[in-house]
Amino acid sequence: MYSPARPLYDYPKYWAECYGTARFLPTSRQEMDELGWDSCDIIIVSGDAYVDHPSFGMAVIGRSLEAQGFRVGIISQPDWRSKDDFQGLGQPNLYFGITSGNMDSMINHYTADRRIRSDDAYTPEGAAGKRPDRAVIVYAQRCQEAFKDVPVIIGGIEGSLRRIAHYDYWSDTVRASVLLDSKADLLLYGNAERALIEVSHRLARGENIVNINDVRGTAFIRKILPTDWDEIDSTSIDLPGAVAPISNPYDVPHVNPETAQDPRQCRQENNIPDNAVEEVKALRIVARSNNKNPAQSYIRLPSYEVVKNDKVLYAHASRILHQETNPYNARPLVQRHGARDVWMNPPPLPLSTSELDSVFDLPYQRVPHPHYGNAHIPAYEMIRFSVNIMRGCFGGCTFCSITEHEGRIIQSRSEESILRELEAVRDKTPGFTGTISDLGGPTANMYRLTCKSPEIEQVCRRPSCVYPKICENLITDHSPTTQLYRKARKIPGIKRILIASGLRYDLAVRDPEYVKELVSHHVGGYLKIAPEHTEDEPLSKMMKPGVSTYYEFKKMFDQFSKEAGKVQYLIPYFIAAHPGTRDEDMLNLGLWLKNEGFRVDQVQNFYPSPMALATTMYHTEKNPLKKIAYQSETVLTPRKGRQRRLHKAFLRYHDAANWPLIREALHEMGRSDLIGPGKHHLVPDESKTPRRRDGSSPGNNILSRNSRRPVVGNKQKSSTALSPRSARKK
Repeated sequence: MYSPARPLYDYPKYWAECYGTARFLPTSRQEMDELGWDSCDIIIVSGDAYVDHPSFGMAVIGRSLEAQGFRVGIISQPDWRSKDDFQGLGQPNLYFGITSGNMDSMINHYTADRRIRSDDAYTPEGAAGKRPDRAVIVYAQRCQEAFKDVPVIIGGIEGSLRRIAHYDYWSDTVRASVLLDSKADLLLYGNAERALIEVSHRLARGENIVNINDVRGTAFIRKILPTDWDEIDSTSIDLPGAVAPISNPYDVPHVNPETAQDPRQCRQENNIPDNAVEEVKALRIVARSNNKNPAQSYIRLPSYEVVKNDKVLYAHASRILHQETNPYNARPLVQRHGARDVWMNPPPLPLSTSELDSVFDLPYQRVPHPHYGNAHIPAYEMIRFSVNIMRGCFGGCTFCSITEHEGRIIQSRSEESILRELEAVRDKTPGFTGTISDLGGPTANMYRLTCKSPEIEQVCRRPSCVYPKICENLITDHSPTTQLYRKARKIPGIKRILIASGLRYDLAVRDPEYVKELVSHHVGGYLKIAPEHTEDEPLSKMMKPGVSTYYEFKKMFDQFSKEAGKVQYLIPYFIAAHPGTRDEDMLNLGLWLKNEGFRVDQVQNFYPSPMALATTMYHTEKNPLKKIAYQSETVLTPRKGRQRRLHKAFLRYHDAANWPLIREALHEMGRSDLIGPGKHHLVPDESKTPRRRDGSSPGNNILSRNSRRPVVGNKQKSSTALSPRSARKK
């Protein structure tokens, strides 16, 4: 069904190529008139300001489609309260493409404590309130109101992470696939150039979007499924529920309805809700796969109605989805929503180096659209002197959205393409003084790292290539990155190149020459790394290496800094209140920080983003990294406000405003020995509590007010399906 990947530029160009290349993609009727356009073929609607730069998804997708000959218009940050702004460019000839922007709109709006953020980095002057909550849904509805017969295609990070029934942190419920709420015709997930280019050409040839159901990286709604496909019940792949000696319908390969065990008995023995057992039993009887044609088999997940009410089956569905992320062996997934099915095709095939080069070599102006004038767009200011060298991440960190969106297969640009972009930054970016702020990607040091064997890679289902240990089949030679750094430094006009992307230091220590190159030339006094924690239990739930690897890297870092004659420091990032974290774990981390002399300013409470494995742990208190069962491991999850504040307070043990809460917790934990004036104490006693002007103690109400401030630190910065910018993982 799924043909080999067609090269991006193997299509005959659309007839509108005669209009040439626009300096900026038009955002108004006046700009369309200046280009001589009577209409747009495709209109992209985004929650971000329009910056014509390869780090902004609407620009990447827009320029990629323009290179195919299509006329692409941009509706940026429209007023969603009416349909007027969505009619501003007229009716598109082919479709609306909708994304919330480079960030999920809910994460963009709210802190990890569900407090409203006061700014938006993707808006001029950082102004808040320029996009709605659940922007993909709202934008789709307004486009349908504006032009009811025009197809609507949704994507971006918001579409990617909501393609399946998912736990929604902000409403504390399981929501249906975003396809249902948006009523979109098609959803694209992951980096979407290949899929969107194919869909665009097929629509241009007159194909009905309802019939476009064989493109990788897409999801759609169907009332009737194909009869020539074999259905595989997900519970036959990874069996949820109790294991022997208790017998239940899950364990029976072929169930005879007349002789099968009464599911109510199974429910009583295993505390399984009625609807969950009946659903699985019905699937077992009615829709068994005969596995005659593995290439035409799809996996049936428990329905939305079931996972909404059964946390174990929710965890099971999450586990199955993450087992089907390798594009070379993933099978389609199907999930029932009421009377309809959501069909999710396998992930998109990675772009080749030449294809990725072609995407980054498109004619970006590298600045915001002129209609913003001199307004500052914080996200642009942060990345305007940076260059992205690759996509994807095989780290598999359970709290991170990169793997779910960009995939775990590294897609690397060529040296030549990267060096050309460095020259473009030098020559085209206003205000450039010679310093490149970052030369990296989702992870700074995964450039050209891949599996030694294509045959092994095509059958592998590991969620991480580096956890619990680095796979023996993974190439860990960093010499291509080291060579790239050396060539980049020789470019005339480039005075300094910094590395600001997250560093996977457990990989870096495998190549001391790379660490020496990095430390000697590319650290601006401080290097940010992300151990995330020091204790084994939370680290195992994060799929992160132990703290011993941190010490190994620190030893190299200190040695090479000294050899280079530089005084440099490591700045570690940590996550508080992650699933699997006990109060004792955070206490130990606080003690470690004090012992190491760290006073952390940037603190991140765990943020349950949709579809992440750690979010599954948060919602279900089950561990999807292991076999799921009703009596399986329970994951302790900090959920209450006081406990989450306490975990953050342990990270900021040095902040006097946190001392009352920490003291109270230490008394409760039987660790009053850690209160006092000594070096071995975590916080001073009550006599050191700061006083207000009226003489009263700040107390916990001060902590409550502090907790309402926006979180500083690891904000999600992930790319979009209609926006394939590589995410920065901290």
